[in-house]
Amino acid sequence: FATSNEMWRATLDILDFIPISNADYGGGVIVTDWYSETGSENDSVKIMVQFLSNEIRADGLKVIVYKKTCKTLNGITNCSTNSDESIISQEIKLAILKEASKIKNETTAKNVEEFRKKRGPKILDRDGQD
Repeated sequence: FATSNEMWRATLDILDFIPISNADYGGGVIVTDWYSETGSENDSVKIMVQFLSNEIRADGLKVIVYKKTCKTLNGITNCSTNSDESIISQEIKLAILKEASKIKNETTAKNVEEFRKKRGPKILDRDGQD
């Protein structure tokens, strides 16, 4: 079922640069591992995507970005983790919605083409249109 869900597929496409630590289609959640662009363990992010609907809608998706910041003082490392409701989560959400729409449009076009190939000779409606 997951391969036919545009929102699920789009999320995996958008987050393909980060290792996934948990993907539960039945529970409607994808969680990445901690990730840092620079490879630094002092500052990293983790992304959680919750699916609230299978429809491609802004309210059908919740994106939470967690930010972990670590500081070492006298050999002791202290880390703090906070959910970051910044523009990053909104940008990821928008990218997923755009990608899901693109996937849906491509799938629809492919299905129409396959139907036309299977039906054989063209069937015209009353107005002479295909």
